[in-house]
Amino acid sequence: MDVSVITIKKSAAVLLRMVLLLLGVSFFSFILIVSAPIDPVTAFVGAESGVSEEQKALVAEYWGLNKPPLERYGAWLFNALHGDMGVSLALRRPVTAVLAERVLASLALMAVAWVFSGLLGFILGVACGAKRYSLFDKVVRTFCFVLSSTPVFWIGLLLLMFFSVSLGWFPLGLSVPIGKMAGEVTIGDRIHHLILPAFTLSITGVSSIALHTRQKLIDVLESDYSLFARARGEQGWQLIKRHGLRNIAIPAVTLQFASFSELFGGSVLAENVFSYPGLGSAVSLAGNQGDLPLFLGVALFSALFVFVGNLTANILYGLLNPEIREGSVPL
Repeated sequence: MDVSVITIKKSAAVLLRMVLLLLGVSFFSFILIVSAPIDPVTAFVGAESGVSEEQKALVAEYWGLNKPPLERYGAWLFNALHGDMGVSLALRRPVTAVLAERVLASLALMAVAWVFSGLLGFILGVACGAKRYSLFDKVVRTFCFVLSSTPVFWIGLLLLMFFSVSLGWFPLGLSVPIGKMAGEVTIGDRIHHLILPAFTLSITGVSSIALHTRQKLIDVLESDYSLFARARGEQGWQLIKRHGLRNIAIPAVTLQFASFSELFGGSVLAENVFSYPGLGSAVSLAGNQGDLPLFLGVALFSALFVFVGNLTANILYGLLNPEIREGSVPL
């Protein structure tokens, strides 16, 4: 079969899986939010506003909240397919505008945390594997075990109290300084506000990469072909470079890209601790106020974000090791 035909079929299959994923996520997210014990009308007007039931009924009619759930989902899906994801009840703005504004902030936060956790975790894993069972290895492993069992928000609170409250090195929250006009905010200001939440989000991801990489490197160094390489005179870094890095790179890439969902979930907690105006804080606001359009918009973006991460990992597998490229047949 022609290579171009195979490529087209694979692309169509990937596109179909993505569409089915987005449909499933949107439907179950819709069921989740309409089943929640939160009245969006009460959240919209305020619990202590003293608005009459007639006025609440008018609000529900205006937002279409008085229609049956399936009819509401069908109307939302029809509009979403035409590029209209509705208006956020909590923010009083179009969902597409909210996503466009907050996506960049969240992507910057998650990208910095993702790169830092991957690089630091891989380096620590290689160092621990090379010096296995040493004091350094035991200290790093203990530190990783503690990190892996510690909630993100608790680490964020500790870092916030120490670096922001006690030392005053970093701001208490937000992504830009308070009181500055948008045109006056510099890149340095944004980086200064980004460092602490990004460090909080990345530090919990270091442990899994480090522990996994360490174990894989130990398996490689204790294998028969490594023993044969030692017999030929290869030692230390030369042995790790020639026989270890390539074998542990693929599992590390797998775990790193598989952490996209955990990264997005951790960003929700980190953004709320630092009042960082990203998608994490937006989905918390949507869930607490029953804001269905905003909740569905963030849910779809998060599903697409994780899907692209897994797809990128599959592509990189073939680049790192053509023998496991999808669709290849071993000889």
